[in-house]
Amino acid sequence: MENLSMETIMGYVETYGIPVLKAILIYIIGSWIIKKLMKVTSKVMAKRNYDESLQKFLINLIGWALKIFLIITVIGTLGVETTSFAALIAAAGLAIGMALQGSLANFAGGVLLMIFKPFKIGDLIEGQGVTGVVKEIEIFTTKLTTPDNKLAIIPNGTLGNGNIINYTAEGKIRVDTMVGIGYDEDIKKAKDALMEVLTSNPKVLSDPAPSVNVANLGDSSVDLAVRPFCKPEDYWDVFFATVEGSKLALDKAGIEIPYPHAVEIQKEG
Repeated sequence: MENLSMETIMGYVETYGIPVLKAILIYIIGSWIIKKLMKVTSKVMAKRNYDESLQKFLINLIGWALKIFLIITVIGTLGVETTSFAALIAAAGLAIGMALQGSLANFAGGVLLMIFKPFKIGDLIEGQGVTGVVKEIEIFTTKLTTPDNKLAIIPNGTLGNGNIINYTAEGKIRVDTMVGIGYDEDIKKAKDALMEVLTSNPKVLSDPAPSVNVANLGDSSVDLAVRPFCKPEDYWDVFFATVEGSKLALDKAGIEIPYPHAVEIQKEG
């Protein structure tokens, strides 16, 4: 009877004890490996200057994924069928993905924007037909402050999949204006007057040098392209100063700025 009891106990140990010890060992080692992986991943993200909010989110996401995988492995070690667990998780993921399809697209776009960094906070950009200064880059949306001080909120999914123009990235931006003069006017004199407007403005950069060139021969005017360069934050100041200064400079030089003329033809009945 005693031998039978010992055999029974050994049977239980072999059947349940060893798998339990294996499961505990796998959990301990797995948890240690996950912690090491999280530290390494965190250091890599910090070294590559990932956004802080993105770092936290990705670390948590990776951590939970690895923990779920570890738990399924531990359960499988105990002899429990894990196929049903995997199928349940897959089905739940599919259902959540279908329900949050738009949100997931915006989330993915936000992650890509934070990783590849086509722009940063403070940059002047154009995207999805909106121009403004980047105020915030969030997981799902990006907020811009438009030139007329409106807040534009753009979903990251559409922003990340569209064309983005970053006016700040190169540190310099060209201000394009067009000024028309009469066909009878002295082109060189007009160009000198307009160039004086540009070179006297302290916000106009000398490199690249500003330029004034004949761009078009219109129906009633010779159109001059006036093109100074400035820092992105000075764009509107330079634009308005150039437009106003051009009018005043041409008036002072006695150069006519033509305006459209309408010819009325009357027939005698």
